[in-house]
Amino acid sequence: MAPKTGRQKDDDPADGLAAYLTRLGDRVRVIRARRGMSRKALAKHSDVSERYLAQLETGEGNCSIVLLRRIANALGVPIADLVDDRPERPVESLLLTQLLDRLPASDLAEARDYLSSRFGQSTAAARRGRIALIGLRGGGKSTLGRLLAEQLSMPFVELDREIEKLSGMELAEVFELFGQATFRRMERDALQSVLATHDSFVLATGGSIVTEPGTFELLLSNCYTVWVRASPDEHMNRVVAQGDLRPMADNAHAMDDLLSILHSREPLYAKADYALDTAGKSSAASAGELAGLLESEVAG
Repeated sequence: MAPKTGRQKDDDPADGLAAYLTRLGDRVRVIRARRGMSRKALAKHSDVSERYLAQLETGEGNCSIVLLRRIANALGVPIADLVDDRPERPVESLLLTQLLDRLPASDLAEARDYLSSRFGQSTAAARRGRIALIGLRGGGKSTLGRLLAEQLSMPFVELDREIEKLSGMELAEVFELFGQATFRRMERDALQSVLATHDSFVLATGGSIVTEPGTFELLLSNCYTVWVRASPDEHMNRVVAQGDLRPMADNAHAMDDLLSILHSREPLYAKADYALDTAGKSSAASAGELAGLLESEVAG
C-alpha cells in the first residue's frame, strides 16, 4: 500500500462516525448507570422509546439533536456532556469543571491565573522571552513583528507559514481539502513545534487563533501576548493596501462583517497581557513602544 501523503485524510468518514456513535452510546449508558436509572425509566422520562435507547447505547442509533436534548434533560446533564467528542474524562476533571462552574465570573480570572502559575509549563520570565502578537487581520502583526524581532534580536515566526511547512500546502488548500477542523489541529501542532524549537521569538498569529480554546490557552500559558489593535477602517484599508481584495469581493457588507467579527472576538483578544493600539502610528513607532514596554517588564 502506498504511504499516505499530507493531502490524504487520515480516517475514513464512515469509520469515524461509527466510533463516535459508539462513544456516544457508551456515555449515555454510563451516565444512566451512575444515575441508577433503568432503561425503561429513562425512556419514560425522556419520551424516547426503550427500543431506540437500546440502539443508541449499542452505537447503532444516529440520534437527532431533539431526541438527545430529551435524553440529556431526563438524565439531568447538559447536552454537551453527551455529544462531547472527547473520550470519557477522569472524575477529577468532571469535579473541577463543576467547581469552576460554581464560581462567579469575577473569580474565574483569578482561578485561571492561579492554576496557570501553579501548573503552567512556563515561568513568567520564559513567557516574556516569547512574544506572541494576536489580533484581527490587517492590524499590522507581521510588519510590527519583524521590526520588533529585529530590535530585540529574536527570531521572527509567522504561524501561518509554519502551518504551510508542516502541511506541505498553502493555507487555502488546507481549508479547501480538509476544512476547519484539520486546519485547527495543524495550527496547534505548528504552535507546539514553535514552542519546542525556540526559547525566544516574536510570533505573529492568525486572527482566529483565539477562537480555538485549547490552542489559545497554550499560547497564553507559554507566551507574553500582545493584542495589536487598530480602528476597523484601518484594518480594512491595510488589508486592501496589501493587495488582498477578498474582504470587498462580492460583499457589500464587508465592514459590517468585520465589525461583527471584532465584536465577537474582543473579549478573547482582551485576555492578552498587553493591548497595543497602532491607530495613527507608524509600524516603527509601534515597535519602539512595544520594545520599551518589554524592556521595562524584564527590568521589573
